[in-house]
Amino acid sequence: MDKLMIDRLETVLARYMQIQHDLEDDNVIADIKKYTALSKEARQLEETTKAYIAYKNAQKTLQEARILSHESDMELVMMAQLEEEESLNKMAELEEKLKVLLLPKDPNDDKNVIMEIRGAAGGDEGNIFAGDLFRMYSRYAEQQGYRIEINDSNETEFGGYSLISFMIVGDGAYSKFKYESGAHRVQRVPRTEAQGRIHTSTATVLVMPEVDLGDTSLKMEDVTIEVYRSSGAGGQHINKTESAVRCIHEPTGIIVACQDGRSQHANKEKALQILAAKVQDYYVSQAEEKLGQERKIKIGSGERSEKIRTYNYPQNRVTDHRIGFTIQKLDRVMEGELQEIIDALTNEEQKEKLEAEM
Repeated sequence: MDKLMIDRLETVLARYMQIQHDLEDDNVIADIKKYTALSKEARQLEETTKAYIAYKNAQKTLQEARILSHESDMELVMMAQLEEEESLNKMAELEEKLKVLLLPKDPNDDKNVIMEIRGAAGGDEGNIFAGDLFRMYSRYAEQQGYRIEINDSNETEFGGYSLISFMIVGDGAYSKFKYESGAHRVQRVPRTEAQGRIHTSTATVLVMPEVDLGDTSLKMEDVTIEVYRSSGAGGQHINKTESAVRCIHEPTGIIVACQDGRSQHANKEKALQILAAKVQDYYVSQAEEKLGQERKIKIGSGERSEKIRTYNYPQNRVTDHRIGFTIQKLDRVMEGELQEIIDALTNEEQKEKLEAEM
């Protein structure tokens, strides 16, 4: 391990120990905001700190084993040599882990997620597949202990959605779902197909981190707000009160509607939050395109038109085209068992980041 890496790890360790000390201070405990912020920072540093302490312990064991290896007792020498080998292997393993842990963190990883799924090519079957994807993400979110909040939805006659917009609430949600933006393709016999032929249909997914309205450049003078009567399920007040809200960002033409909340105020607040996220995503993409920059060290561009994954029902196969990853577990994936795919995408991104740093 080089000196620069050790210096960085020592800084992390010192900061973690300082936070632990501060968290025991009565003044900090009394300040809920400060205590919460320090607790969150401690959680972010904890894994790196524990791995570095384990590395230092293995290093100490190695040094002790090397001293014992010069003893005259051959049995002791053999035990020391075995311990030396184990320590070296452990240190090598921990060093690789620490390299990954020291990589720059995506500042959005801890945020909630705003997602939109739309039925695309394939007509009714595309909409049905959009519903299947929503169910898949909902099940995975539930496994992770996250909460789903639906913002807007347009159900179709044969099932599924032409559009469903929702938020996934939970610590680290964006880090799990950020790779899902793009076009998802399904190959199967549609429910609406009488001849039993395999069709290819698509649904598009857009994933954005939740943004704080106060931290964005969204100007209210650029936003037109309209209210109208809700059209979906939601109780006796539906179609009787103008509780649904539509927000239009005039400079970009981006439109966001929200009608699943119980009040106009709640729908307006949520619609503005989603609008802010979409406008920010739009301007970031525009800036990158203007500068001629690709979204490097990322898995895919996140563009909706990019075909990222194919779900082949006849062969029970899921293929992620960005990293050439295939598993024969489509039935389980559609029940929310996405972790294996997400881990593969995360590992590939970390590998690309490490290569870029080197």
